[in-house]
Amino acid sequence: MRLSVVIPAYNEERLLPSTLLAVAAAIEPLTTRGWSTEVIVTDNNSTDGTGRVAREAGAKVVFEPVNMIARARNAGAAAATGDWLVFVDADSRPSPGLLHSMAKVIQSGRCYAGGATVRLDGGGTVAGWVATGWNWVSRIMRLPAGSFYFVDAAVFRDVGGFPAELYAAEEIELSRRLRRSPLAKGRKRVILASHPLVTSARKVSLYGPGELLAFSLRALLRPGATLRRREACGIWYDGRR
Repeated sequence: MRLSVVIPAYNEERLLPSTLLAVAAAIEPLTTRGWSTEVIVTDNNSTDGTGRVAREAGAKVVFEPVNMIARARNAGAAAATGDWLVFVDADSRPSPGLLHSMAKVIQSGRCYAGGATVRLDGGGTVAGWVATGWNWVSRIMRLPAGSFYFVDAAVFRDVGGFPAELYAAEEIELSRRLRRSPLAKGRKRVILASHPLVTSARKVSLYGPGELLAFSLRALLRPGATLRRREACGIWYDGRR
């Protein structure tokens, strides 16, 4: 089995090193079991040392000039050689236990894609509420968060990857498209819960519950006008770090 870990990164010089260290530790047990692995970082037109940090850590670096999360993920996937793709955000830290659980469900042959519950690192009580709410929705609807999304590469490519017309919520649309692929027939999406993904709570800290709620309501009530416009998705694109 060959596994490709794809990390989209825009101005992530500060947090990317800890993510790369965590990924290296998490995939090590898989390599000892005979899996072949690679780590790909997509430098999404960064203005800091993101690309340098990735290269120094031994990752393959690809460049995507259009600052868009879906395009960055797709660019990394285009350079990947794995049978399975694992998308990990640059501010997230998967554990060896999480990747071990992922490997077990992959080897079972019963799933075509999946994700994990999340635990926000920092952010206090509000971050805890956000994580709890998302984890509930994720497990009920089997919706993987974009911060950790694994998928059979053949199924991913069959549907054309992440939808490049969306500036946010692209992982939700991807899940919908994957389900329709004939290559996914007879298999399912899974959400792993034994080893939550640790991911940064910085959005909660930087924007606060009011801004996050306002964006969520706009996305629910006017998804087309919100998710297809970069300026409407400032939580991801306004450069706050």
